[in-house]
Amino acid sequence: MRILLDECLPRQLKNDLSGHDVATVSEMKWKGLKNGELIRLAEQVFDAFVTIDQGVRYQQNLQKTKLAVIMLAAPNSRVETLRPLMPRVLAVLQTIRSGEIVRVESSE
Repeated sequence: MRILLDECLPRQLKNDLSGHDVATVSEMKWKGLKNGELIRLAEQVFDAFVTIDQGVRYQQNLQKTKLAVIMLAAPNSRVETLRPLMPRVLAVLQTIRSGEIVRVESSE
């Protein structure tokens, strides 16, 4: 699966999503784009978008997109905080479908 990591996430998380083709917003040179434009570009190239931005579900009509969205819910965006969520993200990637939004929460 082709996965895009939002610019607010540490790029080191790419290593935790083995078995997938993962790129960051920065690598795609899409840094600073508004969510709507970012989603439109991403759905042309990627299958899933991983973000910590909880507002994305309210800002966009994601049910009409080809992109699956995984929202990480954690107290901060440090790699040490988010890395424990990656096994659950990998599990979600096995079943998530286009237009679905799945929230993966921290146990903290």
